[in-house]
Amino acid sequence: MKDINALIKSLLEIRGTILDVESQFRTTIDKVHPNYRYSAMNFIRYLKLRTFDLRKIQGQLSTLGLSSISHSERHVLANVENILHFLHLIKGSTFKGCYPFGEHPVNFMESQKVLRKNTKRLLKVNKNSRNTSIMVTLSIRAIEYQNVKDLLLSGMEIARINCSHDNEQVWIKMVENVKKAIQETQHNCSVYFDLAGPKLRTCEIEKKETKKKKKPKDHIRLYQGDLLHLYRQKTIGKRAIKTKNNIILENAKISCSIPKIFEDVKIGESIWFDDGKIGGKIIQIKEGYLVIEITRANPKGSNLKAERGINLPDTVLNLPSLTEDDQAKLPFIVRHADIVGYSFVRKPSDVKQLQDELKKLNSSELGIVLKIENKEAFNNLPALILQGMESPSLGVMTARGDLSVELGAERLSEVQEQILWLCEAALIPNIWATQVLETLAKRGITARAEITDAAMSVRSECVMLNKGKYILEAVHTLIDILGRMEQHQYKKQGTLRLLKVADKFFKEYNKDQK
Repeated sequence: MKDINALIKSLLEIRGTILDVESQFRTTIDKVHPNYRYSAMNFIRYLKLRTFDLRKIQGQLSTLGLSSISHSERHVLANVENILHFLHLIKGSTFKGCYPFGEHPVNFMESQKVLRKNTKRLLKVNKNSRNTSIMVTLSIRAIEYQNVKDLLLSGMEIARINCSHDNEQVWIKMVENVKKAIQETQHNCSVYFDLAGPKLRTCEIEKKETKKKKKPKDHIRLYQGDLLHLYRQKTIGKRAIKTKNNIILENAKISCSIPKIFEDVKIGESIWFDDGKIGGKIIQIKEGYLVIEITRANPKGSNLKAERGINLPDTVLNLPSLTEDDQAKLPFIVRHADIVGYSFVRKPSDVKQLQDELKKLNSSELGIVLKIENKEAFNNLPALILQGMESPSLGVMTARGDLSVELGAERLSEVQEQILWLCEAALIPNIWATQVLETLAKRGITARAEITDAAMSVRSECVMLNKGKYILEAVHTLIDILGRMEQHQYKKQGTLRLLKVADKFFKEYNKDQK
């Protein structure tokens, strides 16, 4: 009984701080769109709950056979008060909470309905047998109608257009094909436009004719220990000049798409190319270029090509998340999109800027997806979500490619879990993105590790597949994986459906006993 009293005392303290913080953030909660008042209140409660180390309490509750506090994302106060109710019953006393037992407005069942309602409002998908929708990035092949129709028939529910590539003439053809395919197939599909944002990329590289190969060499070969010069002004990238004995006479050089980064970088900071395939350290800052020592590359050498991403995870970049180019494209996007993805968002003020621009275009109702792809965005995620809730339709994309580079691959599994928890507590949809079944989509071969990764995506409301020659096979495989996994799991919780392997065991046992 002494342990029960101590447990009750701890939970009452937690409950008290949750109620206090709710009143402290009343102004913030009142500012969000009416669609999210319920969600914002629960989100604030959850954030306060997670300021406590709950491991000991969770273990004690599990020992008593009570519902664990670890599954309370969507209904924080109701779960805490329900646990207190049962603990008091064990003592032979009663607990009086904010609401009578079982009558909390933010409860397990109601919160699940709200999450699904918020998801449907953003993604605009028809109700189907799956909880997790499928988004597919359209390639240039989507200018051909049959390719888009095949994607819809295979299971694509959201068509993603990446504004980092192609132009408005290509995008309008893609949108027209999606609309035509919807009408012909009677399959619903939303159109999602991704703003390019201030994406750092490598610029053009000099092509070199080769005798053995038909295609000219269009890359710079880099090895660990090499020096690479990254130029401020746009210049044609060139390979290192070497003697016959491989003595370097002139280092390789390349330029980047956004010269403004030179104002922010410092010596000793790391730099990564091509989604982390090549790593380096800034060892000198010259007037017109950076000297980079390559610290990570394939032992046999790594090829750096044009239009490959550049990440500076140690650098605080003073770049606008909504670029002038993005703003110029917004009028076109709002005419054709159901959802807009906000790339490289960092601060709540970034979100406010996009909301203001949409308001000027009379498009405040357009769904917004905050793409979490850098360290600053992850650290600011609670504030980003609360600002985003001032819009009527909101979601979060876990952009795992850039996140992995920014935070380190070893932290990615931890971070993507935390993003899932925060989205669930905010009752907003999460999009699981980047490199899902990538080997299958590009090469037609299924990697076992990617199957496991795709299975984990069942806890999100949407999964994004990137383009590839075998994208139809990837869509079919993903649907099969999701269909199987959703029978066993919803969000973090097991559904506890009949387990066939257990049922078979007892049938076989009983048969042997006869």
